[in-house]
Amino acid sequence: MNAAGPSLPVLMLALLAVHLAGMGGFLTVPVLAPAIAAEIGLPASLAGLHTALVYAGALVTGPLTGPLVRRHGGVRVLQAGLVVLGLGIALAAVGQPWALVVSALVAGMGHGPVTPGSSHLIAARTPPRRRALVFSLKQAGVPAGAMLVSAAAPVIAFLYGDWRAGVLAMSATAFIIALSLEPIRAPLDAGRDPRAGGAGLGALAREAAGSLGLLRTDRALLHLTVMSCGYGVAQFCFLTFFVAFQVATMGVSMAEAGLWLAIGQAGGVVGRIAWALIADRIGARGVLVACGLLAAAAGLVLAAVGPGWPGWVVLLAGIVMGVTAVGWNGVMLAEAARIAPPGQVGGATAALSFAFALTMLVAPPAFSGLVMATGGYSAGFLLCVAATLVGALAIATGPRR
Repeated sequence: MNAAGPSLPVLMLALLAVHLAGMGGFLTVPVLAPAIAAEIGLPASLAGLHTALVYAGALVTGPLTGPLVRRHGGVRVLQAGLVVLGLGIALAAVGQPWALVVSALVAGMGHGPVTPGSSHLIAARTPPRRRALVFSLKQAGVPAGAMLVSAAAPVIAFLYGDWRAGVLAMSATAFIIALSLEPIRAPLDAGRDPRAGGAGLGALAREAAGSLGLLRTDRALLHLTVMSCGYGVAQFCFLTFFVAFQVATMGVSMAEAGLWLAIGQAGGVVGRIAWALIADRIGARGVLVACGLLAAAAGLVLAAVGPGWPGWVVLLAGIVMGVTAVGWNGVMLAEAARIAPPGQVGGATAALSFAFALTMLVAPPAFSGLVMATGGYSAGFLLCVAATLVGALAIATGPRR
């Protein structure tokens, strides 16, 4: 580390860890849903409501990230977010329906600053010709975190004979990573302005509203946002329901289903890097359209799966979903950083994340509703197919810049 701060590889590793911990807020309860549901008497398909509540919490803090980062520094904001997220995850261990609701909301509030805060820290340190690759490597923490949670939480719960052990392990991970950021905080937050944007919640709200206004004035950002919302439906419905889908439809154990989800997320890690290398050579638009079309194809396969289908078909479809429905995110964030107005990468990303979170308030509960109404998962996966096709159309027809 030099006087100007950590090197780009060190910063990327730190931010990758932040995203890894952040996935605990989304996936800890869903991957343990069969065990939690068996104890407290709720259907496992209600895991979609958990995802929506996490995003409801993120709606509170996400738009505030830009002004908070300018005032307190990007690393400090990320540290605070991880602490709140860890507390939120831990609340689930109470094992009551009200605690699961509060847990999801608090974890979401902690997760809100993760993506815009990390994009702010890395944007100014990224060579333009490697933008997609750098952002995708940073975002590889999302599928890596999904792999960790999907594989580790059920195994820890099994070893200790209590799903709460898996919850507390994921909570501790967030606290440890927040503490590990301290050595790089001072140089990276040196440019913060404690007086930025004025004082009080009113000033923060005005700055947040200014960031959201970018969606009205920037058509390229708007099309990218519509695409992100569509692809996000497939991404988070896949992450939220793939374990419960396998247990209910294929009759496999929760641990085995979690392992298959982890393998799918390994595809997400590979996809984020591979798509980034291609995007840095040919541009982001074609890559993002391809991700949407392939994710729609994988969703069609999952919608058709029934009892007695070969396990390798489900696993292969899960890997394709990982490569595409999870793998697109880094390229999208690099494109958002490229088209953002000067000095507003954090604000543009926060605006996009706000619209994304609004979509996630609706989509996972809609998936849950379709499962409860039809008694199966096919209609839910067809919802993912429709959403990704809309997203592919949005980015394909967006203005070029």
